[in-house]
Amino acid sequence: METITLNNGVELPALGFGVFQTAADQTRAAVRTALECGYRLIDTAAAYGNERQVGEAVRDSQVERSEVFLETKIWISDYGYAETLAGFDKSARKLGVDQIDLLLLHQALPTAFDRTLEAYRALETLLADGQVRAIGVSNFMVEHLRGLLDRRAVVPAVNQIEVHPYFAQREVQDFAAAHGVRTQAWSPIGGITFYRDGRHGSTLADPVIGAIAQAHAKSPAQVMLRWGVQEGRSVIPKSTNPTRIAENIDVFDFELSAEEIAAIDGLDTGHRGGPEPDTITLKTFGRDIPDA
Repeated sequence: METITLNNGVELPALGFGVFQTAADQTRAAVRTALECGYRLIDTAAAYGNERQVGEAVRDSQVERSEVFLETKIWISDYGYAETLAGFDKSARKLGVDQIDLLLLHQALPTAFDRTLEAYRALETLLADGQVRAIGVSNFMVEHLRGLLDRRAVVPAVNQIEVHPYFAQREVQDFAAAHGVRTQAWSPIGGITFYRDGRHGSTLADPVIGAIAQAHAKSPAQVMLRWGVQEGRSVIPKSTNPTRIAENIDVFDFELSAEEIAAIDGLDTGHRGGPEPDTITLKTFGRDIPDA
């Protein structure tokens, strides 16, 4: 497994396993399969409702805890300094660990950015106390990153955002890179369905990606994951299908040419699949995160 060195020296696996929208009763089996296939980065979140099952799968596996990079996210309902410290405790208890490898703020709260800043200050405290190894953010746009960097001491190690061939968010990636923040891609194979040029389409059926996949005797998903890794991102595909879980990690035995990378880069539509960051408010998305 290739790794990415974060701005504090911590090594982040280049490819990991995500469990977004994976039902709790499917999470254990999916994570166990992923670990058996060689994944060593598992991404979850308080809002996913499956942290407990992720922790159980890691403990039940044959892999030492020290070899597994666990990352999770604080949901907006637990923003604020004391609230975020308590949010960490909830996640750590559910995961069954004393230390979390990477802890992120799940979203910016543009209408309550002071509360977002206080949540990040709590992450800085957890980092200083050794309860987390690295801290970062998720779904932060340039204006959110700028506001955070202007008022906080620790530069985020990671910004986890939607990145795939149809939506690359180059401005956000470039701004983050200029400040030492690494991009981690959620939905790296475009799992959300998109409309392009008035037609219902998917990255998995894109002819450009398909031709590149055929040239390398790989699947379209493998080509997209390889594209992300080669461009320096950490990618976290998700699946509950054992065959696809195994397929998605098998991307380190081929390399895309500069021309192939450019062709995939050229597919960007500029259309977001996930929610608009500015629509994230406590009123629209707030919900209680239960304790362990």
